[in-house]
Amino acid sequence: MNPRLLLLPTAWLLGSCKLGPDFKLPATSGGSHWKETRDTTAKLLPNDWWKLFFDVKLNQLVARSLAANNDLAAAKARVETSRALVGVDRARLFPTLNVAASASIDRASGHVTKLPFMQLTNEDYRGSFKLAYDPDLWGRNRRLLEGSTAQADASAALFDAQRLGLATEVVRQYFVLRGLDAQEAVVKDTLVSRKEALDLQQSKTDAGLSDGLAASRARTELELANNDLAVVQRQRGSAEHALAVLCGARPADFVLPPMVGHPPLPTIRAGLPTSVLLRRPDVRAAGLHLQAINAQIGVAQAAFYPSFNLLGEAGLESLNTANFLSAESRILSLGAGAVAPVFDAGANKSRLAAARSNYDEALAEYRQTLLVALREVEDALVDLKGLARSRSALEAALASSKDSRQLSQERYNQGLTSYLEVVDADRTVLQTRLALSAVDAQQRISLAALAKALGGGWK
Repeated sequence: MNPRLLLLPTAWLLGSCKLGPDFKLPATSGGSHWKETRDTTAKLLPNDWWKLFFDVKLNQLVARSLAANNDLAAAKARVETSRALVGVDRARLFPTLNVAASASIDRASGHVTKLPFMQLTNEDYRGSFKLAYDPDLWGRNRRLLEGSTAQADASAALFDAQRLGLATEVVRQYFVLRGLDAQEAVVKDTLVSRKEALDLQQSKTDAGLSDGLAASRARTELELANNDLAVVQRQRGSAEHALAVLCGARPADFVLPPMVGHPPLPTIRAGLPTSVLLRRPDVRAAGLHLQAINAQIGVAQAAFYPSFNLLGEAGLESLNTANFLSAESRILSLGAGAVAPVFDAGANKSRLAAARSNYDEALAEYRQTLLVALREVEDALVDLKGLARSRSALEAALASSKDSRQLSQERYNQGLTSYLEVVDADRTVLQTRLALSAVDAQQRISLAALAKALGGGWK
């Protein structure tokens, strides 16, 4: 074989191309303003945005969950797996070199071998290095590497998104629990006052100053408050168990003491819609996934063209060990091969069509991710706007209901009304206080949802 022929694939390699479309992220525009607010001034969110709530226990729980959550650990392992697979595709760009060795001794039967000049025992010793290389003239291996690299980066972005989601869920469950702590305190205060009311009415009944209806009514309200307390405590237990699992702990080993009272609500600004799209990790992951799918089009196109490989082997071979290391034992072989598709019943054409339709699917999913990201911000903004109005109304209602309860009590003491009016006024105060506690917790939860919708910190 003429060695010059081996230069032909090398010449092709120097002029090799990369088939398929080069990826360009589709242009995106989130608009110039939000529907629910005209304020687009940006206030930088720290990466540990949950510290804006100034709650030491919350900070500890988030840190614990980020270190011990099992779902997050699994996501981290997926990132490491995808990065390792990038190394597999990168290796395709380089030659492979293997070492091979063999030794054999064969002895033929003297009854079968009749020729006198033939030896009955034959030995063969061989050791060599084998080289193989795919020149990748059409860029198939480079497209595979591009796709796996983009997919690994997408896995890392999804890990960031899951980390952000975990922190948000811890914040949400924490404020659900603290809201229930506030409601439990309200119900316990109510139980004290209703127990006093029952004792008073029962003493009047025992003294013959009342027919017992007021005492019966007071007892009913006391038991209803006990029921409210049982409901709140059951809900708090579920929230505490959820926090335990988020923090990677057994519920039986996790206890969060009650606490009432929170610092003022922090301020979180949405900024520009386009900025939100640029920093959300799920949007980044969708764009990288689109790039990985785009690379598969080049892989499919390369299947229409011939594939080449270069082969080489060099080493030693001898019929005995004494001469194995001598110069005469040298062996060398060089070769080149090519395989070109001739007929595949349309398989390559179908694979290319599938790759292009996969890209169209990924593109639609990417655009949908953008819309969902914008919607989540708008949802959080409208929640905060509505909750602020609700809180203002409930605070005014609470002040009014307390006045009504005092007036009803005075009217009852003067014999101007029945005890039922006092009961209704007291129940209104209780429900308003419970609603106000729930709204306060929901405001903090919605702020956490807004931080998540904005992509967390600006890193």
